[in-house]
Amino acid sequence: MKRFADGRLGSALPDSLRRTPTVAIAHDYLTTRGGAERVVLAMLRAFPGARIYTTLYDPDATYPEFKDADIVVSKLNGNDFFRRHYRAALPVLPFAAESIEITEDIVIVSSSGWAHGFTATGRKLVYCYTPARWLYQTETYLGGAAWRSPKGVALLAMRPLLRAWDRRHAKTAEAYVGISTVVADRIRETYGVEAPVIFPPRTLPHLDQTPYAPLADWATSGYHLVVSRLLPYKHVDQVVEAFRGMTQRLVIVGHGPLADQIRASLPPNVRLVSNLTDSELAWTYANARTLVAPSNEDFGLTPLEAAAFGKPTVALRGGGYLDTVDEGRTGLFFEAPIAEPIRYAVARATERRWDADAIRSHAESFSEERFSAQLRAAVAGLTVPTGSVSQLPTRSSRTVAQPELIGLAG
Repeated sequence: MKRFADGRLGSALPDSLRRTPTVAIAHDYLTTRGGAERVVLAMLRAFPGARIYTTLYDPDATYPEFKDADIVVSKLNGNDFFRRHYRAALPVLPFAAESIEITEDIVIVSSSGWAHGFTATGRKLVYCYTPARWLYQTETYLGGAAWRSPKGVALLAMRPLLRAWDRRHAKTAEAYVGISTVVADRIRETYGVEAPVIFPPRTLPHLDQTPYAPLADWATSGYHLVVSRLLPYKHVDQVVEAFRGMTQRLVIVGHGPLADQIRASLPPNVRLVSNLTDSELAWTYANARTLVAPSNEDFGLTPLEAAAFGKPTVALRGGGYLDTVDEGRTGLFFEAPIAEPIRYAVARATERRWDADAIRSHAESFSEERFSAQLRAAVAGLTVPTGSVSQLPTRSSRTVAQPELIGLAG
């Protein structure tokens, strides 16, 4: 880890930090439309003009706002197959990550796996969504024992080397920040670092709504909603089973490896849609009755997106939902991601009278303005001498017993 001079020793700041420092953003890959990619756009708005570094970039598969950004990609991006199937690039991504060279003074690393391995001459602030699930929660990520599938067997074979790579590059960071309380705990367990928490912002625009035609006939009577990538650990299939035989309707907005499997099993009262624009997704939230959130998420952004429209959430009790769902005020919890508890919780939520204004107020406490201010403060903390009260805890500063929550206080 780079060590900067301590003012008590009489040393001065490096010349690069005497002036206004340059800031870059590093992200694993820009190949999908997800919550992490929304956060990167919020980072870009907090630091206009910052250059973005990434391994893979598919402009047609991610948010169109990235087309206006200055984006630097690895040589791997020239491979069309890897750009469109980034999971298949796993064996070569470590080399692609290390090949990226960043010369800005401060690098805000937006990562859950690769970007903290980019080569940088400046100081790294890692905004960590979670230590890589596929490395440290392999069975959860795959939805079962790793040895039962060819993909899992291959991952088990590579895991020791990849874990060593991951931990080695984690040591190059000046400071870590977690997106939630549970992620701060994982960072401590995985890397031995005390990480403060800066909650991601709720970024989905809700004033601009475009009716989504395939759901227009369900809008009047309403429906329950799942917004999720279709992966094993997301448990969307269990929500489908919960609604099988019910009179109430369910809409699933999502895409992913399990899309065909889930689509083939849908009962008449469940629909699966994908590739919605932001304004169509906003309309879909606005016409829903509740959001159903069945996975153990690192943060849990969708309850806040639903809350912006005054909609309550029925969520799995665990993970980031413990930070984003206020039980009894903005939603209810169920205890296990299986059909029966989900069905019972949906019934309870449907019968309950909810205060839409209170739910919307909760969403506002996760504003982008607050996120930007906290992120700028964290970056500013890296431009002052070690020991300043404004500096974030670093790997050599482990006296904090519990992670500081920079988020909902006040």
